[in-house]
Amino acid sequence: MKTSKHTPLYDLHQQLAAKMTEFAGYQMPLQYKDGIIREHLHCRTHAGFFDISHMGQLWLTGQNIALELEKLTPSNISALNIGQQQYTILTNKNGGVVDDIIITRFDDGFLLVINAACKDKDLTHLKAYLSADCLIEPLNE
Repeated sequence: MKTSKHTPLYDLHQQLAAKMTEFAGYQMPLQYKDGIIREHLHCRTHAGFFDISHMGQLWLTGQNIALELEKLTPSNISALNIGQQQYTILTNKNGGVVDDIIITRFDDGFLLVINAACKDKDLTHLKAYLSADCLIEPLNE
């Protein structure tokens, strides 16, 4: 039997009496003890956060990495300012959707956040379609 992994926020989820479930190999909160309506209202009136530590995170660098990413997304990645993010889609060679991703621009590269259940597929796709000038470093920690 395979054991699920825990994110760095697992203990906090436990303290908050979250109902946990397995997703993409991790124990993740499904809902909290006060219910989803209360959680929704809290996020609407105060704030909420989403733990992405189970998701794939990739560091991309290279001389023309923004232009390379624009070939794989319908987004103007070159126009992102440092610190800006773009929610977009990763496309296949026919323009169809491979997955939804988040791209953040830094002064020395781009951070991509990819879906937990699609980590391997997305990484394989990026390696196949980005040029050899683009370096992809998975951030597993």
